[in-house]
Amino acid sequence: MRALLALALSALLAGCSTQALLADALAAQGQDEEQDLQLAREASAFYLKLSESVLREQPGHSALAGAVAGGFTQYAYAFVAFEAERLESQNLKAALAQRQRAEALYARAQAHALRALEARQPGFAQALATGVPTLQADQLGLAYWGAAAWAARISLAKDRPEIVADLPLALNLARAAWQRDPSWGAGDLASLMGTLEAARPGGSAAQAAQYFERARQLGGGRKAGVFVAQAEALATQDREAFESLLRQALAVAAQHPNLANAVMRERAQWLLDTLDERF
Repeated sequence: MRALLALALSALLAGCSTQALLADALAAQGQDEEQDLQLAREASAFYLKLSESVLREQPGHSALAGAVAGGFTQYAYAFVAFEAERLESQNLKAALAQRQRAEALYARAQAHALRALEARQPGFAQALATGVPTLQADQLGLAYWGAAAWAARISLAKDRPEIVADLPLALNLARAAWQRDPSWGAGDLASLMGTLEAARPGGSAAQAAQYFERARQLGGGRKAGVFVAQAEALATQDREAFESLLRQALAVAAQHPNLANAVMRERAQWLLDTLDERF
């Protein structure tokens, strides 16, 4: 982080050539693993603001746009929306404020992803509105994070029909990525497809379960998130299955420590701790 700060300061002094170098560094920084959730939360705000400001100077940097979209989506999910859920039983006003903040962060992530996709492929938004557009391999990260942020935003805005009405667009974006490379993200895309299939009107639980099974296979049993996602998407009416999936998530997180698994371990444990409130 110290080296990154030094590079940031040099970019501010040196101009466009160093800005491009900084954009590359920030895009790579977004892929680093950090297992300490508190440290990750404290560092994220600096990283996101710096990355976003550099992206404004380098709007054509697709890798950085993907990192920024992913960063805002993950920050909103792990630290803001989750806090809203935990606050709901204690302080409804505070929970609502956090939920609104999470929705705004998801919208920000979505905008970064869609803007970059449109810049790379003019007419992309129109193509998305009429079907499933074709993606290039280097657009997959943008499509994944754009769809994930969009769907998460919709889930928090169920009382706003103008936002909920965009669900088919989020689905088209995810399907575009799926058609290009179903294995993208070592199961992350497959897990998102499972969640979206379960959530869409007329969705098939059997098809969603197949997506989650594919996600587990692609992830090699190293990703706790797929078990949490499947529990929340398909097992909310089956306490035994819900609990079993969450305990599998805890086991995977313990065996394969990293930031994503730490986030899912915390969520899985909270869901287990509040099991009696759910069933």
